[in-house]
Amino acid sequence: MRLLLIRHGQTPGNVLGQLDTAHPGPGLTEIGASQANALVPALATSGIDALFASTLVRTQLTAAPLAKDQGIEVEVRPGLHEIGAGDLELHSDRASIHRYLETVYAWGLGDLSATMPGGADGHEFFGRFDADIEAIAGSGAGVAAAVSHGAAIRVWVSSRANNIHPSFGAENALDNTGIVTLEGSVSEGWTLTNWAGNPVSADLPA
Repeated sequence: MRLLLIRHGQTPGNVLGQLDTAHPGPGLTEIGASQANALVPALATSGIDALFASTLVRTQLTAAPLAKDQGIEVEVRPGLHEIGAGDLELHSDRASIHRYLETVYAWGLGDLSATMPGGADGHEFFGRFDADIEAIAGSGAGVAAAVSHGAAIRVWVSSRANNIHPSFGAENALDNTGIVTLEGSVSEGWTLTNWAGNPVSADLPA
């Protein structure tokens, strides 16, 4: 199947540079709403036949214009939400941002025991995100799109795509409504083919 992972549109927390990860989370800014609307023409010929979003409001608002245009219901999944910031929630200082990113990228490199201050470890994150991807893959869709979150997408793809280095997500940003495309299945594995408009080689770099 083809799996499109889409980061949500801009939020007030994004503008402020905050670690804003709690439920239900904020809505979209005017720019974020425009970004969500722009997904409609961008994905008009993508052949999406199933659409999913996380439990946070911003992903559902991002998916709504696409769902209306495609005539598809948005299914909210319990495990696609952002990586919780724990005790760092709503912090925007450099040290907190560094600690958050250091923790989540450690998971991408395989250290699942690294724990967010006052929060979860990598086992919890991959457990819930993998479960939702498995459910999406089992939906019968040929092309499925899931609106999720920046850190979650970057870490999961870095760990699960078989043709990139595990550090890929740490080295490549994903802007609001950036689209990541993978081909494959849970059983056979996933190949990253496009990252935010940039084609990705099928061969794992040396």
